[in-house]
Amino acid sequence: MKEKIEASVRFLKEKGIDNVELGIVLGTGLDGLAADIERVQDIPYSSIPHFPRSTQTFQKGRLRYGLLEGKSVLAFQGRFHLYEGYDFFEITFWVRVFAALGGTQLILSNAAGAVNLDFNKGELMLLTDHINLQGGSPLALKGMETLGERFVDMSEPYAKKLRDQAMEIAQKQQIQLHQGVYAAVVGPQLETAAEYRYLKIIGADAVGMSTVPEVIVAKQLGLEVLAFSVLTDVCDPDALEAIDIPDILAMAKKGEQDLIKIVKAVVKRN
Repeated sequence: MKEKIEASVRFLKEKGIDNVELGIVLGTGLDGLAADIERVQDIPYSSIPHFPRSTQTFQKGRLRYGLLEGKSVLAFQGRFHLYEGYDFFEITFWVRVFAALGGTQLILSNAAGAVNLDFNKGELMLLTDHINLQGGSPLALKGMETLGERFVDMSEPYAKKLRDQAMEIAQKQQIQLHQGVYAAVVGPQLETAAEYRYLKIIGADAVGMSTVPEVIVAKQLGLEVLAFSVLTDVCDPDALEAIDIPDILAMAKKGEQDLIKIVKAVVKRN
């Protein structure tokens, strides 16, 4: 595992990527932020040694290295999921590479279904906590002791300082930003009505298929994390509608501009 990380880091350093301050996952709701990064270079995942390949149709599968609000940024245009057939080491590999390049802060975004029926499609949720329902952990691997402490504290998975800043910025800009708990499931199928009822009972406000393994590894590596969900559908078990991919994409786009405003303002402050 260590050798693979070192090979990827060596390759990126040879490309001039070093002393990275901030990492941003340009998931659903943040892809448009790529245009605001003063680009130094783009590197396809397929050219980086040992990097997984993004198979998700709506993600570009490349790194963008440049400046955002004066900060050195490594932006990941596409992430990896269990439902693509990758294991926990592979889907969190990029987090370890980012940290090895000197990164200390991560901003994540994802698409999620609103389990909390007070939330609406197209709105944003700031993650305050999460529930791991993916059936495993990126820390429960043989040889993990060579990469860091196994027994990682998760009392504050999302940095309170950054969350407070995000909420203050949203309020000043009159952006609706909910706060809530994100549940990570395997997917790729969406949940049944009974599963949505279960998620509500256990305290989830939104549900998706990513983010949590990345946050676990980030905490192992001592990184500060800020994460957002773009709420693309409402999961009402008593009025469950069939999946509508075009509508989900439209709702993601609806939330994108507000999320970009918040993220840029947070980056400028730190």
